[in-house]
This record gives sequence, C-alpha cells and structure tokens, in this order.
Amino acid sequence: MCLVVAGAALAGCAKPPEPHMVAQQQANAAPLITNSILPASQPISQQPMPEQIFSSGNLGGRTLAVASTTDIILRPGEVILTFDDGPRPGKTTEILATLRDFGVKATFLMLGASAQAHPTLAQQVAASGHTVGSHTFDHVDLSTLDRQAALDEIAKGERAVRLALAGGGQVLSPFFRFPYLSQTGFLRTNLMQGSMVILDVDIDSKDYYKDTPETVVARTMARLDARGSGIILFHDIHQRTVQTLPLFLAQLQERGYSVVRLVPKDTGVFGRDVITADAPPLRGTL
Repeated sequence: MCLVVAGAALAGCAKPPEPHMVAQQQANAAPLITNSILPASQPISQQPMPEQIFSSGNLGGRTLAVASTTDIILRPGEVILTFDDGPRPGKTTEILATLRDFGVKATFLMLGASAQAHPTLAQQVAASGHTVGSHTFDHVDLSTLDRQAALDEIAKGERAVRLALAGGGQVLSPFFRFPYLSQTGFLRTNLMQGSMVILDVDIDSKDYYKDTPETVVARTMARLDARGSGIILFHDIHQRTVQTLPLFLAQLQERGYSVVRLVPKDTGVFGRDVITADAPPLRGTL
C-alpha cells in the first residue's frame, strides 16, 4: 500500500505546471549571465591565449649537454636563451644581473674583438655559470668571403675568445653562430665535421629594432607561443635588451616555460683540433 501511495505522489509531482505558474517562475528567475563566454563566431586566432601554457613553475630548467647540433632537442615549454655580439660594458653586466635574479643560465656567443677588448667581462660571464661560444672576430658576413678567408675569420674569433677566457681560468665551449645567420653549405659542413656545435635560431627577438621593450616582449612571446619551444636570439649590446629582458623572463615564468642551460658534453678544448688561420684551403664540393 505504501508503494502505491508513493507512486501516486511522484506522479503528482511530475504533473505539468499550469501556464500561469510557468510565466510567474520565469519572471522571478535570475538572468543568465553569459558574458564570460567567447562568442562562437570569434576566430580562435583572435581569442586570448591561456595565462599559463605549461605546468612547470621553475624558470630555471634542466641542463642539456650536447656534442653536436643535432643533439639540441627541446621539450615543449623549453627555451634556450642566447646573446650575440658581446661582451659590452654597461650592458652585459646588467643582463648578467637579470639572469641571476631569475635563476637562469644563457649562452653567450662572443665576438673575438669584443672579448679581446674586455677580457675581464668575458671571464665574468663564464664565472657566472653561463656558456660562452664564439661568433667570429669582427662580425663579418662569411658568405661574402672566399672559403679560406671565412675560416680564418672564424678561427681568429675563436682564438680571441679562448685567450680572453683563459686569463680567468675558463674554457671556451664549441658553440658557434654565423653572423647575420649567413652561411654556406661548405662552411656549415666543415665546422660540424670539426665538432663545432652550430647554434641556429628559432625565435629572433629583433631586439635591434627601435621598438619599445614591451613591443619586443610581445613579438617574441607571440612567436614562442606559436612554436612552443626554441632557441631565442638576443644581443647583449643594446640598452633596449637590458630593459626588455626582465619583462620577457617574467612572461616566461608566468606562462610556465623553463630555460634550459646548454653545455658541451666535453668540457676540455671540446675534443677537436682548433681551426687555424694559416691552414691550407679546405677542398669540398659544397
């Protein structure tokens, strides 16, 4: 009998309400707020990126030891910071301070002429735990030189940076970047066969443009977000870069990226014969 009564009660609750009651309920209901939902018609490219893309909360990431260019494999959310053309007083020192504040390490591709002029500053970079490579002696477009002249320029720059570091007991790493990213197949092949690690660029900050630091950060972050990881190019010779770097690193940290420290596997004179300026012309088909 109880079951019968209960069934009747439930049937009564399921009875459709009277029309006048529905109208009254709709009038008393709170309005539905939908302004937090993006319109369906808005293209995804125009929708804001999430505040944090990756889960890591530590900006200083892992150390990646490599023996060749092909060993540089980054995971999603990882970046390598690189600085070309230094060292330069008043700029490099400020950049070192910012990197220290954020607890990250970078790779500095130094010009031989700059390291030779400022050996103590070059030593300070290495002593701070950053990796130091070379970038020719005088920032020459190597593709405009004949083969031997190009090799001589590379060797001269490498020697000058190595000697500058040696004064402080530090060792040059085998990392190299072509000025203007201008190279030939012959040069790239010969350098890699000599166990030099060529650093290419995935994201160029273009910090040499006369833009505000905020513009540089926005441009660089947009390219990084599109890729998800990569080697980033800055220059430690511009006041603009000094001002940009804290803003950029704060954005990396907020969005969950991590900065990878790049080091060579062999910490000696990188296990290869150093290129010599007086070497006979190399022959090749490239």
